[in-house]
Amino acid sequence: MDTNYLENNYLTLVGKVTGEKKFSHEIYGESFYIFNLMIPRLSGNSDIIPITVSERLIKEDTLQEGNKLLVKGQFRSYNSYENERNRLILTVFAKDITELEDDNEEEIEENEMVKKDMITNEVVLIGYICKKPIYRQTPFGREISDILLAVNRAYNKSDYIPCIAWGRNARFAGGLEVGAHLQVSGRVQSREYTKKIGEEEVERRVAYEVSVSKIDLVEDEE
Repeated sequence: MDTNYLENNYLTLVGKVTGEKKFSHEIYGESFYIFNLMIPRLSGNSDIIPITVSERLIKEDTLQEGNKLLVKGQFRSYNSYENERNRLILTVFAKDITELEDDNEEEIEENEMVKKDMITNEVVLIGYICKKPIYRQTPFGREISDILLAVNRAYNKSDYIPCIAWGRNARFAGGLEVGAHLQVSGRVQSREYTKKIGEEEVERRVAYEVSVSKIDLVEDEE
């Protein structure tokens, strides 16, 4: 069993604060806030990712809209009970936040926190498939597999992270069974979708998942 949980689940994000921070919760007198980080894609679109951060990691003006931040942490999940239904909520739990000047590559290189080629969205997860992957093809013939990965956390907890694989990675994942031990790397993405909640009522929601760029089986020690 994995014992170094920081190595099971780690990510690096660089983006800009969008919107206002909100109070999330308090544990043993320590307040946590949630805010959104807008991260550009190569396509020109952006992902807007929720970040949960302790008051102890930020200054008063750190989370001002438009501030450019480097966030290091973990992709986590928790259950929320709404309208008598259980919902999986995903958020980035920040373990370190650094304010960056716009396009200040020298500062980034000096901090040795991200590579000079500006990695802005990278996540690595090591966990176990906990639901049979769903393989499908789009009407245009694109191959996709949905994977639900259980990633161990300290204190006998686990995070359940939805991942989506494409092409040959999708074919590979589609043949895997529950319990397979995987390492996946990719980026955290946000995706809007609509959910029918009544005969005529439709609700617009946002899903968060890992778009997989690389997937490998982990060889467990005997």
